[in-house]
Amino acid sequence: MTDEQRLGLVRGLHTAVYLVMATSVFVLLYAGISGASGPWLWWALALISVEIVVFVGSGMKCPMTALVTRYDRAGNGVSDTFLPKRITRHTLRVFGPLIVIAFILLAMRWLGGL
Repeated sequence: MTDEQRLGLVRGLHTAVYLVMATSVFVLLYAGISGASGPWLWWALALISVEIVVFVGSGMKCPMTALVTRYDRAGNGVSDTFLPKRITRHTLRVFGPLIVIAFILLAMRWLGGL
């Protein structure tokens, strides 16, 4: 497999992970606001929890971004996903607070405060 193929594979996988994680954040937020629950809530909670551990364990950087940099031998500075950089550039600043808000809302619901 060439580095270009590896780059495409990593970018595709990273895009899929990004979309699943973004969906999981909104699932948690929806559950926190509406009080809805189901197995999807527990899956989203587990996925976000794992993502937080991985992100913190990697020094607040996505480890998949480092893989993209490694395989971008041409030095094109390609995006680490197939999504536009303008969407992914502010991921931590957008999703970080949303995750905190979702966790607070869920905790309030589960502890009887909402």
